[in-house]
Amino acid sequence: MPHFTAYDGTELAYHVFGDGPPLICLPGGPMQASAYLGDLGGLSGHRRLIMLDLRGTGSSGVPEDPALYRCDRLVADVEALREHLGLDRVDLLGHSGGANLAVRYVEHHPDRVGKLALITPGPMAVGLTISGDLRRETAMLRRDEPWFPEAFAALETIVAGRATPDSWQAIAPFYYGRWDTAARAHRAAEDAQRNQQAAAVYGAEGAYAPDATRTALAAFGQPVLLLAGEFDLNSPPPAMAEFAGLFPDARFVVQPGAGHFPWLDDPERFRTTSAAFLG
Repeated sequence: MPHFTAYDGTELAYHVFGDGPPLICLPGGPMQASAYLGDLGGLSGHRRLIMLDLRGTGSSGVPEDPALYRCDRLVADVEALREHLGLDRVDLLGHSGGANLAVRYVEHHPDRVGKLALITPGPMAVGLTISGDLRRETAMLRRDEPWFPEAFAALETIVAGRATPDSWQAIAPFYYGRWDTAARAHRAAEDAQRNQQAAAVYGAEGAYAPDATRTALAAFGQPVLLLAGEFDLNSPPPAMAEFAGLFPDARFVVQPGAGHFPWLDDPERFRTTSAAFLG
């Protein structure tokens, strides 16, 4: 497994799938090992996927200073990976919380990014908030599912500020287009893949500067794909349309029947959309 050394001496790992032009992939979670991305529904058949394990996750080392888990401080790790790969410019994909890191990288290194793909992105870095009403409206699209009553009741406790660990577990089906065996296994693996200490630091005070990031994105002239899932409770399409509007050259796509992990829900559709954009 290839490694490189970050600015503070931490050894970071990445995984490579497929051949072709490289695509650096930043996982979400936040701070979840890149294993959950798989090969992005077969996208490795079109691009060489460089899956970064962020510091403290997967096969990457743990920094001496936990404050270095903060999102803005991880920008330097992405830049170190680009330099390690010997690339003047990179195509970049960020999923969920990893999209926050991706746009902060664009903010600091706009000339180093070619194409940018944001997959069901988290919106914290650009200062977008998602209301409880929008989450309820999105959840209601699943009202005919057998698991809906229990999951919706748990969602109401979360929206009301009375969340418990059981509440978060109960709403898991909302994150998948189909709550089937594959989805259950994917969810069951999540806890072991995620660094909870690092996740608590990722979005800490100072991690985001929405005004500065928005200004940078408005000046970013490279092509952007923002892909949302029709059923995604985490990143509902109306909020994602607003996110896409921050870029001068963004293609906004809603994948029908998809949740937060669209490459699992319909690999062929996800692969076709992404490959057509990435070339």
